[in-house]
Amino acid sequence: MNAINVLICDDHAGFRTSLAALLAGSDEVVVLGAVADGAHAVRAALDLQPDVVLMDLAMPGMGGIEATRSIVDSAPHIGVIVLTMAEDDDAVFAAIRAGARGYLLKGARRAEIVLAVRAVAAGDAVFGGAIASRLIRYFDPPTTPAATNSFPDLTPREGQVLTLMANHLPNPSIAHQLGISEKTVRNNVSAILVKLRVADRAQAILAAHDAGMGPEKHLRQQAP
Repeated sequence: MNAINVLICDDHAGFRTSLAALLAGSDEVVVLGAVADGAHAVRAALDLQPDVVLMDLAMPGMGGIEATRSIVDSAPHIGVIVLTMAEDDDAVFAAIRAGARGYLLKGARRAEIVLAVRAVAAGDAVFGGAIASRLIRYFDPPTTPAATNSFPDLTPREGQVLTLMANHLPNPSIAHQLGISEKTVRNNVSAILVKLRVADRAQAILAAHDAGMGPEKHLRQQAP
């Protein structure tokens, strides 16, 4: 089997070195080079034509999302795997929209990284376990019948957020329970206020309670 040529892009010199050393222990992978930012990654990718680029996201200058998009647009045969600390929905879906075919969190074991490199080089898409769970929750969210029936303009995600708001959960708890970032929760709350035509969070919660959502539903059911 031919070796898989890999380019590493990460702004931390120590991580670049350790990742290159880690991959050097595999007979399947050859590291063609390691660069420190997105602009260099784009130039190196077009020059070296690796099979796979391992791409960080947060870097000075051109970040990983823009670099991924540029590489995929110019050389769609090169597979990009994001290897980063960021695991919120915003980062994951921005990477996917940019054309990344893999998404792993830093700290992944060598076997997992090599497996991902092999799969992406073969044309497949690979996502780490935690990321895959987020994707499943996003595309197949738990149903919220009360929110869907009472507020049909809400998306499934907004219905989930409103249901948890109605149970008086703060944004950090909502983010934790749904596996999304607090920024995503704030964006959903803003959309909910607009769609419910209410001025603030308290009015949205009252509207949800009136629709039978949240703890007041149970209080009404127990009332004589």
